[in-house]
Amino acid sequence: MSALTVDHSTASGHEWDDLVRIWQETDAPEGCKVEIIEGIVTVAPPPSNAHNDIADLVQRALYEVIPRHWGIYQTLGTAVPSRDGLYIPDLAVAPRQVLRGEGGNFIPAAAAELIVEITSKSNAAHDRIKKAAGYAQAGVPLYLLIDGWAPGGPTITLYGEPQADVYRVLDAGKFGEHITLPEPFALELDTGEFPEN
Repeated sequence: MSALTVDHSTASGHEWDDLVRIWQETDAPEGCKVEIIEGIVTVAPPPSNAHNDIADLVQRALYEVIPRHWGIYQTLGTAVPSRDGLYIPDLAVAPRQVLRGEGGNFIPAAAAELIVEITSKSNAAHDRIKKAAGYAQAGVPLYLLIDGWAPGGPTITLYGEPQADVYRVLDAGKFGEHITLPEPFALELDTGEFPEN
């Protein structure tokens, strides 16, 4: 799977609102993910079956532990204007009230309680580096990176305690191991069912 990068020269130097307008007006085929990563509008094809399967397994586990007034969203835009970023994470856990209080089709990334990104071959660097820095800078408390394309084999890493644009690794392992998400989740996530690419 590869991503098509659409570099709109008119976006260079423009304000956040202009960048969001370009993002909203980008015409992409149905199912594609359109994001702004460091001021560049990117279009990626729909995720693979393995990717969707992992997202479903994580979502099912999270539904068992989150409060009823929170939701788990697969297509929720999360904005990080300070990094010229508007990401569409694979899963975002946020209070329903945040979505109801925000107009449009994205929320401030800082409003999310947990962000989950599942790498694809073409976007792994974005998820590992650029988005991780963006989520940390926004103050997202927990970032779960499920990296089926890691050089040493598929891994899962839980990041937390954001400071500036850096996270601390709270837990890490390979597919097949358990990862523990702290309160307010208190979830031991079994990755044994995760399919490899």
